[in-house]
Amino acid sequence: MTVQDSSKLKVSIAAISRFFIFYVFYKREGSKKLPQAIIIGVKKGGTRALLEFLRVHPDIRAVGAEPHFFDRNYDKGLDWYRDLMPRTLDGQITMEKTPSYFVTKEAPARISAMSKDAKLIVVVRDPVTRVISDYTQTLSKRPDIPTFESLTFKNRTTGLIDISWSAIQIGIYAKHLENWLQYFPMRQILFVSGERLITDPAGELGRVQDFLVLKRIITDKHFYFNKTKGFPCLKKAEGSSKPHCLGKTKGRTHPNIDPEVVQRLREFYRPFNMKFYQMTGHDFGWDS
Repeated sequence: MTVQDSSKLKVSIAAISRFFIFYVFYKREGSKKLPQAIIIGVKKGGTRALLEFLRVHPDIRAVGAEPHFFDRNYDKGLDWYRDLMPRTLDGQITMEKTPSYFVTKEAPARISAMSKDAKLIVVVRDPVTRVISDYTQTLSKRPDIPTFESLTFKNRTTGLIDISWSAIQIGIYAKHLENWLQYFPMRQILFVSGERLITDPAGELGRVQDFLVLKRIITDKHFYFNKTKGFPCLKKAEGSSKPHCLGKTKGRTHPNIDPEVVQRLREFYRPFNMKFYQMTGHDFGWDS
């Protein structure tokens, strides 16, 4: 064998070694992929709880933080977005959650441009309790904000609701859904009940696992109810052998709201709720 042949052989062996190392790493660690499923809403609906519960499933890998790609960071490109994702193996689903997507006008077209087959999950909650929860969160960060009542009404005397307040707008689910249905068929959108996620987490998780065509691994045995918080908790969180409850902000005490204000909000949302029930084929029971 000549010196030249020997050099070629060494180069070939080195190339094969690099390929083998890459292949083994890929098989063990997987690769970063764009998400096949996205939790797109809604804010203060229960999206964090749903994601934490879903991460228990071995075939789901999810980003921890909210990427806000399709609303705030779209100009950074899909490569930037993909790089945020966890590595997944064949057969695993990549997920992310950013609740503001549901109310972002451009989000449906942008997600459709990425993947027309994307599966979308929306956690919805009684719009009245949702807006109060939204206000409560803001109040905890900015104690100097106006009262809930003053933000709710354009004119308290006439009872005219101020729909320019974003917290009110979010709860008009039917309006936002119309935008999504221009780009995605209803069969690709799953609506999860924020209320049932608390009272029957395993039942709602069963529906989500079916929607994602995954084996029903997350069941009643994964949960226990924390009476202090009033929320279900995981007996074992992802990658841990210890029980896990959501952060200290969950179960935060809501301020006392004038019952007349609550009633006026119920009247305001009722026709929108009815339309939403009709569109989704499901009565969420917010008006009973």
